Amino acid sequence: MSLKKNFIEFMISAGVLTFGDFTTKSGRKTPYFINTGNYRTGAQISQLGDYYADCIIQSGERFDVLFGPAYKGIPLSVAAASSLYRNHGLDVPYCFNRKEMKDHGEGGAIVGYQPKAGDRLAIIEDVVTAGTAVRESMELLAGIAPVRIVALFVSADRMERGTGALSALDELRETLGIKVYPIVTVRDIIESFPAGDGRRRKMEEYLALYGANRVDA
Repeated sequence: MSLKKNFIEFMISAGVLTFGDFTTKSGRKTPYFINTGNYRTGAQISQLGDYYADCIIQSGERFDVLFGPAYKGIPLSVAAASSLYRNHGLDVPYCFNRKEMKDHGEGGAIVGYQPKAGDRLAIIEDVVTAGTAVRESMELLAGIAPVRIVALFVSADRMERGTGALSALDELRETLGIKVYPIVTVRDIIESFPAGDGRRRKMEEYLALYGANRVDA
């Protein structure tokens, strides 16, 4: 099976991708939900790191450091960096931020590698809803060193519009010039089910209501 098909089955088996009647933070009624907080075992986080690492390799992106925004991005950056070394022979530095500045010991807002001028950073996130965490990360990193954010890797692209006509990921592409790479999109999830499957029909209906206009990646 393909990387995408395997990943969709992995999310379902881990209870991360679920189907039913849910309400998003924006108030939309959605027939599916993605909760990466349901990953909870060593085997799961190891496999998740492998999926991110494979996505990174397939993207062909060149960067110097992986950055994981607190909190969910922390284990993602560690798992991805570990997999890149274990499976691809790439020893990539990683770092993540503290929610609150530490004023004792070594101090600072960043744990792990300390970004320096000229570094190219790739952000590792779970599911981007509005892009707030990404923008906050850019502001934080800009205050530490003149670095460049070159890519964003996420588990899934819901492909639905935010406040405007574009999705949150396409807004990041357009406004900030960041290349965005989801492991899967909601379209991939829809197409993984047979035509008569009720989950596929409900997701198609939802996307028809809230789907975003697309731009070239």
